[in-house]
Amino acid sequence: MTVPATTPTTTPTTTPAPRPPLRIVLCDDERMVRTALRVILEAEADLEVVGEAATGAEAVPLVRSLAPDVVLMDVRMPEIDGIRATEQILATMAEPPRIVVVTTFENDAYVYDALRAGAAGFLLKRADPDELIGAVRLVARGDSLLFPAAVRSLAAAHTAGAPPAVAPWVARLTEREADVLRLMATGLSNHEMSERLGVGPQTVKTHVAAVLTKTGSRDRTQAVIAAYEGGFIMKKG
Repeated sequence: MTVPATTPTTTPTTTPAPRPPLRIVLCDDERMVRTALRVILEAEADLEVVGEAATGAEAVPLVRSLAPDVVLMDVRMPEIDGIRATEQILATMAEPPRIVVVTTFENDAYVYDALRAGAAGFLLKRADPDELIGAVRLVARGDSLLFPAAVRSLAAAHTAGAPPAVAPWVARLTEREADVLRLMATGLSNHEMSERLGVGPQTVKTHVAAVLTKTGSRDRTQAVIAAYEGGFIMKKG
C-alpha cells in the first residue's frame, strides 16, 4: 500500500498592523504659526494634526472632544491663556493628552507656571523641524521635555529670596530615589539613568514611580519642579 505524499503545512506569516499615527492638536492664536507647524508635522507618516484652536477658550472643548495624544499649546493666548487651558484639560479628562507649551522666550514666567500646571515640557517657537518632531514623539511615549538650565533659571526666578523650607517628602525618599530625582533634574531619560546607576531599566522605572508618588507629582516635569520648590535641589540663576 502506497502512502500518499503529504504537503507540509506552513503557518502563514502575518505582518504586524502599523501603529496609528500620533494625533496632535495645535493651539496658537497666530494662523501662520499653526499652518507652519501643521506642514512640518504632517510631513511625517506617524504624525497627524487632527484639530486647531486659536484661543485657550477654543482649545479646552476641542481637546476634550478629540482626545489627541499630544497638544502643542501657545503659552500666551487671548481669552484663556495656555496655563489655564492646560489646567482645565488635565483636570477634566480621565486620560489627558501630553501637553507641550510653546513659547518665544525660554525665560518666560508663563512657562514655569504652565509646567507647574502639568505641562510635559516646553518648546521654543524657533525650534527647528527636527526638534519639533522629536519633542512630539518624546512626550507621546511618556518622557518629559526638560531643559535643565532653563528650568533651574525659571525656578530661581519664581522663588527668589530666602531658600525654600525643605518639604516633608524629602525625608521620605530612599537614597536611590534621591539619586534618581537628581538625575531626572538633569534631563536624563530612564535608559540614561539606568546606565548611569548601573541598574536595570525596570528598576529605574520603579524608582521614578516612587518619586512621583512621594512628591505628589503627575509626571517627571512636576517632580523636578517639586525638587526645586521643596528645597531638595539648590537653585542657581
